[in-house]
Amino acid sequence: MHADTPEPDPRQPNPDALAIRRRVLGDDKSWVELQDMLPHPKFDVAPDLSIVNAARVSFLGHSKGDEQDKKLLFYLMRHGHTSPFEQVEFKFRVRAPVVVWWQWVRHRTWHYNFQSGRYTPFDDEDFYIPPPDRWRKQSPSNKQGSEGTVSEEHGAQYTQALTDLTEQSFALYSDALARGIAKEQARLFLPGWSAYYIAVCKVDAWNLMHFLRLRMAPDAQWEIRQYANAIHEIFREVLPWTAEAFDLYVKPKS
Repeated sequence: MHADTPEPDPRQPNPDALAIRRRVLGDDKSWVELQDMLPHPKFDVAPDLSIVNAARVSFLGHSKGDEQDKKLLFYLMRHGHTSPFEQVEFKFRVRAPVVVWWQWVRHRTWHYNFQSGRYTPFDDEDFYIPPPDRWRKQSPSNKQGSEGTVSEEHGAQYTQALTDLTEQSFALYSDALARGIAKEQARLFLPGWSAYYIAVCKVDAWNLMHFLRLRMAPDAQWEIRQYANAIHEIFREVLPWTAEAFDLYVKPKS
């Protein structure tokens, strides 16, 4: 890198990424970046067509034109033929709080590499704090879900309380680092569930759709639903036939 070129901010997406969705949770800290995919869009074979070609290899066939190719892809989706969709892969770089990652990593068909607090110190902005209108009530019928929101007056109190807690925790964390405490131990002072982490995540198209089916559902946790919606928007851009078939046959109803 040239000496006059500023270092890129590692907490922001790469402007040269294939696709970016910013402010997923309504703040500048949350984003999804499509880093790479297989096949890469710069190649002559569109990702949708690579799925069709993978299906037709069973009988050594090849493309028969857009109309017939799209018809076959919809047939594959409608009848749950999974393996051709596994031929397309996505690599995302994502910044999300632990309250989201805790849900995400349950999807073990994804492959993850996470930012490490043992190597990289946290910044005072590395925390998710819901605004006053986003504090939700516990659902009376779903033990793990929420329903409705508290008043903005009460929400403002909780937003301020979490802000104060985060600032106090970060001050203790910074003091521990300044006194020579190891980063891996100093982070114990931080409010873990709200901490933002960056991860590189890889998944094939079929398992991505499985993720979207579950995490776009109305009963999914609100925060991860926003990330699923952001990924779905990217998915529709780069794999339009497959996304159209997914929306028709698989996508959860609102």
